[in-house]
Amino acid sequence: MIRAHSVESVRTAEAAAMAKLPEGELMSRAAHGLAEVAAARLTDVEGTTVVGLVGAGNNGGDTLYAIAQLAESGFASAVVLVPSAGRSGVHAAGLQAAESAGAVVHVAADDAQDAVEATAEADLVLDGIVGIGGQPGLRPEAARLVDAIDDDAWVIAVDLASGLDPAGEAGEDDAVWADETVTFGTPKPVHLLPAGEAATGRLTVVDIGIEVDDVPATVERLTWDDVARMWPVPDRGDDKYSRGVLGVVAGSEAYPGAAVLCSTAAAEAGVGMLRYVGTPTPVALVHQAVPEAVVGQGRVQAWVVGPGLDTEADTAEARAQLAAAREALASDLPAIVDAGGLALVEGRRAAPTVLTPHAGELARLLTRLESAPAGTDDRTQGGSGAAAGTPGAGGPLSGPADAGTEVTAADVKADPLRHARRLAALTGATVLLKGATTLVVTEGEPVRSQADAPPWLATAGAGDVLSGVIGSLLAAGLSPHDAASLGALVHGVSADRASGGGPLRALAVAHGIRPTVRDLLARGRSAPA
Repeated sequence: MIRAHSVESVRTAEAAAMAKLPEGELMSRAAHGLAEVAAARLTDVEGTTVVGLVGAGNNGGDTLYAIAQLAESGFASAVVLVPSAGRSGVHAAGLQAAESAGAVVHVAADDAQDAVEATAEADLVLDGIVGIGGQPGLRPEAARLVDAIDDDAWVIAVDLASGLDPAGEAGEDDAVWADETVTFGTPKPVHLLPAGEAATGRLTVVDIGIEVDDVPATVERLTWDDVARMWPVPDRGDDKYSRGVLGVVAGSEAYPGAAVLCSTAAAEAGVGMLRYVGTPTPVALVHQAVPEAVVGQGRVQAWVVGPGLDTEADTAEARAQLAAAREALASDLPAIVDAGGLALVEGRRAAPTVLTPHAGELARLLTRLESAPAGTDDRTQGGSGAAAGTPGAGGPLSGPADAGTEVTAADVKADPLRHARRLAALTGATVLLKGATTLVVTEGEPVRSQADAPPWLATAGAGDVLSGVIGSLLAAGLSPHDAASLGALVHGVSADRASGGGPLRALAVAHGIRPTVRDLLARGRSAPA
């Protein structure tokens, strides 16, 4: 698991380490690791020239010492001092080391043209303008230098790309877009969240000896190795019931394929037994695609409600299916709610719940729930009547200052984490917000961030497959937080394997779940202890 820590946690850990080490040792370790990575990348691109863009903070010092080491290794090296104070505005000992090693020094405030030309000629640029103490956006003098970087140059951000929000919550276009970020000790939230992940590029973590293993993470990302640790694997004493029975209320006469995709994915993920509730056309299709599925309601351990569900249909069969969906949400069983089922969400639900909206669906949910009259959510989902203020019950909706205004998909895309947190706070559910970087938000837990899928997964039916995978994990007893994030990981890896760099269909992703899980479990078994 990749664990990212807040700026405050990092500063505390660094201070504890510095108290035990000789003065300057942490910076020396950081600079050495940075120089090693930079030298390797210069070799990769057959480059000979490196320029460090140096700001006033400690990462400017890291950059200066790294440039000194690169100069001593024979690379043509230069530094551009970005602060308006020039030489007096940067790390003095680091500057002396760089000059003593033969690096050329340019002071941007004194000769902006020379600084721009030196930056433009570099094969590799170290971005040491600002670090974890920075604010979103770049100052004009820094932006001019960044704009001068050649398109073919390899850009390494030192600790984080300058101009990004270190917390990863505020998006910013006016920032360095790095090919790689070399960070120290532990990742920062910006490296794993949508607001900064694209500008971070490849993430390389240099161990400098700070202790964060026992420090709570702010953001987490599951890796392939976590599958063997977390995936529910049956033992000799298990049967289909103990492995988990999943109820699926999905599909409709208008969207029958959703039932097939969701049910297929659940079966491929290894659910013990599947019960399907639907209208005639999807019933027939599910019978054909998943012959082991049992049609009709019965005892289950968890529910999937909503993929392809048509809440406006008015046939007798559709009304019966909708009643089954409402009954499932009124139960005390875990449920994942997707697509059409999101229209049935009315507030808090006492049982474990995963909501899986895309940006537009999340916007509509927030608009509807935050504009609901006070007191309309003082019940569990489906109207079972829990009193406000009791455990698991929803009290009066009290959103943030912008509650009650219309939320748009563009609002959610501009600040996905904040809006996912709003929905989690309103509903008490785990919110999985779909996107290029999928966010899993549960109150009281570190945010989970998964980016395992190729862009080709932006295709119809992909969400139906994801719901089936997550549903199988809920039925097996995983928590909503783990089921959602582990399901997103396996779903993304399956899509990547099925794509192979080209187009893919959602059904191919569903059929790829079983071999993907098999191979990831085998990988875990073969890993050294």
